[in-house]
Amino acid sequence: MIVLALRLLQEPIPQQSSNLVDLVLRASPTAKFVLLILLVFSVISWAVILTKARATKRAQRQSIEFLKVFERSSHLQDLYASSSAFPQSPLAAIYMAAHNELRAQLGPASPSSGSLQRMPNLEAIYRTMQSTAISETTRLERSLEWLASTASSAPFIGLFGTVVGIIISFQGLSRGGSSSIQAVAPGIADALVATAAGIAAAVPAVLAYNHYLNRIKILASEMDSFILRLLNFIEREGAGSVPMSDRAGQTVPLGPGM
Repeated sequence: MIVLALRLLQEPIPQQSSNLVDLVLRASPTAKFVLLILLVFSVISWAVILTKARATKRAQRQSIEFLKVFERSSHLQDLYASSSAFPQSPLAAIYMAAHNELRAQLGPASPSSGSLQRMPNLEAIYRTMQSTAISETTRLERSLEWLASTASSAPFIGLFGTVVGIIISFQGLSRGGSSSIQAVAPGIADALVATAAGIAAAVPAVLAYNHYLNRIKILASEMDSFILRLLNFIEREGAGSVPMSDRAGQTVPLGPGM
């Protein structure tokens, strides 16, 4: 093997066009099929990356704006009037879920009338908000599994192309009956192009997956914090208009395991 490698290194390389397009055009049908698969993976991954960038950016921006409105609001009615302006905010969705639960418990006019006529069931409201937070997190995570699949499978698809290229190289050696560089160069080129394509498809996918997963974790933490703040807001709203005797037995849930 060492002697063969030395002879290959000493063999003069023919003057041929060596740009990437020529390498792809000269590739074997199997290598072209591998490159096509990797191209499809890459195109879909970049579509997911760009779509997720817009979605998470809008969700973060609108959540920040909604929190500012929430901090300025002194009644549930004030927050209800502004919530429709933030359709992409998961915090606004959580508030609307709590608002709908209040309407179901106390009647249509109670949440938006500026005061609560009686103390609502806080545990039911908490469960409703937690369910909405899970749904919003699932919505934000949608399509991330494609990035994870691309990051994990693209290198192995490229490796398959590499193996095919090596096989073609040895077939060229057996047919040619010599160890010249012309016999093995096409297969080696196929192998290198397939390997590079697999890495090129996988690296952006894994970087984007980790980046957006971290963004969504931050948004999920903000949702958990907002649920507790909104629950305190509702409790204060009810405490200001409900007699002390009607509030007996009401407790605020602290979350799972607490």
